[in-house]
Amino acid sequence: QLQFAESGGDLVQPGGSLRLSCTASGFNLDDYVIGWFHQAPGKEREGVSCISRGGGSRNYEDRVKGRFSIYRDVAKNTVYLEMNSLKSEDTGVYSCATSDRRGFSCSREKQFYANWGQGTQVTVSP
Repeated sequence: QLQFAESGGDLVQPGGSLRLSCTASGFNLDDYVIGWFHQAPGKEREGVSCISRGGGSRNYEDRVKGRFSIYRDVAKNTVYLEMNSLKSEDTGVYSCATSDRRGFSCSREKQFYANWGQGTQVTVSP
């Protein structure tokens, strides 16, 4: 079974930055499509970003374009979500997920993913 964990969530002021990590143990994250998801309090989980196998293709939710970036560090077996210019609306639990589906570079649709981390809390507040 796939094992991975998110880290990096914190309390940050509006306009601040965080870098979230999704780090795997016992398997290579580069073999899987990776998605980052956001779940605000009282709302359904939404796809924030995804990255293809090998990292050549990426996709972002319109809300975060120009502020967030997703990238892989293969040597560290980690996928990062760099978050800049954070807003209060970014508050919530951020989870990474893996997919072994084929036919698309990546997808931000939650149905695409089978394995989910427990998430890390991000709070953006003055």
